[in-house]
Parts: sequence; C-alpha cells; structure tokens
Amino acid sequence: MSASVLVVDDDAEIRRMIELAFPPPDWEVTVAASAEEALESFSGGAFDIVLLDLQLPGISGLAVLQIIRERDPNIPVIMFSGYGAVAPAVEAMQLGAENFLEKPFDLRHLEAIMRRAIEKADLRRRTEYLLRRRQLDARAFAELGDTPVMRDVAQRVEVLAPVEATVLLQGETGTGKGKLAELMHSLSPRADGPFVEINCAGLSATFLDSELFGHEKGAFTDAKAPKRGLFEVAHGGTLFLDEIGDLAPELQPKLLKVLETRRFRRLGATREISVDVRVITATNRDLRERIRTGEFREDLYYRIAPHVITLPPLRERGDEAVADLAHHLLSAVRRELGRGPREFSAEALQLILRYSWPGNVRELRSVLEHAALNAGDADILVPAMLPVEVRGGRAPTASGAAPQATEENRSLAEYLAAAERDFIVRALQRAGGNRAKAARLLGISRATLYEKLRRHGLTEPPEVSGLPDKM
Repeated sequence: MSASVLVVDDDAEIRRMIELAFPPPDWEVTVAASAEEALESFSGGAFDIVLLDLQLPGISGLAVLQIIRERDPNIPVIMFSGYGAVAPAVEAMQLGAENFLEKPFDLRHLEAIMRRAIEKADLRRRTEYLLRRRQLDARAFAELGDTPVMRDVAQRVEVLAPVEATVLLQGETGTGKGKLAELMHSLSPRADGPFVEINCAGLSATFLDSELFGHEKGAFTDAKAPKRGLFEVAHGGTLFLDEIGDLAPELQPKLLKVLETRRFRRLGATREISVDVRVITATNRDLRERIRTGEFREDLYYRIAPHVITLPPLRERGDEAVADLAHHLLSAVRRELGRGPREFSAEALQLILRYSWPGNVRELRSVLEHAALNAGDADILVPAMLPVEVRGGRAPTASGAAPQATEENRSLAEYLAAAERDFIVRALQRAGGNRAKAARLLGISRATLYEKLRRHGLTEPPEVSGLPDKM
C-alpha cells in the first residue's frame, strides 16, 4: 500500500523535485503552493505524512503546523527551511513537528526520516488502540448480554471491529444498531477519528446528495458557500449510514463508486476528493426483497454487506440478556438524569422480562427514563412506576394466555384515574404508610388525600396496610 504525502512549499522546484523522487506505486504525492491550498487539501484528503516549508506566503508554516496538529495529533509533520535559524526549529519541535531539515536536503536522508516517522505514527496508533480496547472490552461486551445468541453477536463484533471491512447491521427498529455501530468504531483503530451518522430515510435525493458529498459555492441556487459533505467530515473515522435500504435509487450508483474508490466530487466541483473512511450501514428492511423488486441495487448490496451482523429483537435474546441490559440502562439513565432508582424490585424485573418489547431497546430505555423522572427519591423501581402496558401486556392470565387488552381499550377518564391511583400508592410507599407525609409529598391536604383514598378503594393501601396511621 502506498504512503500518501502532502508537500507544502511555495518553491515550484522543491515541489517538483519531491514529486519525482517519490513516485508511485510506493508513494502518492499531493503538492500545495500555499497555506490555504495545503489546508484545503488536508481537509479533503487522507495523508500519512506532511512535508511543510517554514516560510510560506501569507499564513506561516508554524501556523499551518498548529492547525494540522489540532485536526490530527497523530500525523507526522516534517518541516524544512532555507534559513538556518535555530529559534524557528525549536518552536516547530515544541509545536509537535517530527523533524526539522535545512535546505538543501539529501533526498535519501529525507526518505529514511519519512519512513521512520510513518512507522512510528502507525505504532503509536496501534498502541493507543490496544490500550483503549482493553479498557472497553469488558464493559462493552457485558452490555450485550451473556446468552448464546448475544455471545455470537459479541464474537462477530470482536472480530470485525479492528478491521477495515464494511459491515451491514440488520435488525428490527430499536434493536440498538446505532449503538452497535458506535461500539465498533470505539473498538477500532479509528476510535480517535470522528463517528458521523446520518439516517437515509425520509430525505430527498438532492438534500442527501449534498449532505453526503457536499457542494461548491454556486452549485445550485441556495449554495452561498462551499460545504463539506459527511464523507469529508468522517475522514479518518467512521461513517454510519442508517436505514440504507431507503437510500434513493439515484444516489445508489454514486455511493457504490465511493465505496469502491474512496473518491468523489462535491456537487459542482471538477476536482476529485480522496477520503479515508470506514463505512458501516444498517437496515430494518429485507434488502434481498428490495433487490428483487428493483428498489435496491444488487451490486451495492454486495459492496455494503461482505459482513453482516444481525441483532435479534429483545424477545429473542433470553431473560438473562434482557435483565443485564435493563440493569445497564437503569444505571445509565440515573447517571444522565442525576436521579432515579438504583435497582429493580423482583416484581418489576419479572414484568420487564415478561413484556414483549415491540420497540426493543429504544422502548426499554424510554420506559426507564420515564420511571426515573417520576420516581422521586425512591431507590427501588417498583411495578407502579412502569407503564400499564408493561405491567399487564404479557402478564399471564388464569388460562396462561397473555391478555390483549391495554390502555387503548380504556377511556381517558379511566386512564387518568389509574395514573392517579398509582401515583398515590407510590407516595404512600415512599412515606412508609404515613398519610400526613404522603399528603405533603403529593402537595395536597390530608383531607383531600383521605377523599382520594376512599374513591380509589385505598382505605388499606397495598403494601402498607397494617401500619399505624401516623399523624
């Protein structure tokens, strides 16, 4: 594989000399005559090393060095100058330059320095990746759950995360395909690069074209300034294309070409841009069926799906995996909100395991967020904090069948009455049966509370009966 070099020098002879000294296929040299041209090339291309002149017209070489180091701290930069001043050389090294050479320089010496710098940068990236991998592995794979079906998913992730291969994630809506794509990025050598995602569903072909590939100023009526596309933004990292099955047919050939060549043109541009991007896609559709109906290109399918990971719905993951995920999400919600229960009661966990979760992980998280926001200072999540459909949606009846009736069969008045009753029960539980304290928690008078207790048949409240009516 060739090494990509960006040469920045206002001297045309130097640029030409380096181009001739480092020819393909071992080297791929891009030249820039100014700081502005260099930064444009750097933002739109993938480089292994930068050769940078100290004295440039306009923006100085040291300023360019700072910008490059901010954008990519790992890329080696070798600086050179025709002036033998010590101070700029020292400053360049302090700003992160890999080396500093005086002109004229020996080309064989330059090549040796470049090769060592590239190897050193590669080693640094691999070391950082291995350290990060060890830190993330245990936590990340524990979140997937320790059941046979999820161990298979974890094994696929472990094998595919470190490599450059394109991966297709399949699964129902809400199964966590986006989170899994982020996990694969975090466990890859690209983890220091950007993770960029876009949902391909519901966007017009024109808008999505501009989002993915960018445009030049004047490319269309509203193009008042040039815009970088997400392929450029994701340079050095991972681009996640969600709902790839809904990609507009007119964009499919363009995406296919980018996946094959990693090169494209912005809308309205003549110059091709080269990017270093890993692409992960996801869908909840049957892509083979869409190929059959002519809605999806077969050649694009084979390009995005050399490796496929299927995420099963929660109902097929097994109780152990759902319980592990529920505990993980409860802890995550508590961290994010700064409040909420720390654990489940046995009864609440049973209800969570019995429910079918048609919305999968997304629905489970939403339910736990709602419970956390309405739990007050309770440390334990109890059944009353769960939505009515979770409490009754799959609980077995006397005949053993799951009841079909849910809140959709109830009037608004019935729903509100049930919600009020649950809220009062939780207040009494938090107050340890002390009705005066429960009234204060509810923000109502004791007389009003007594009336509501009578109306809801809670003269002996559940789970607190037998306690004295402490006044």
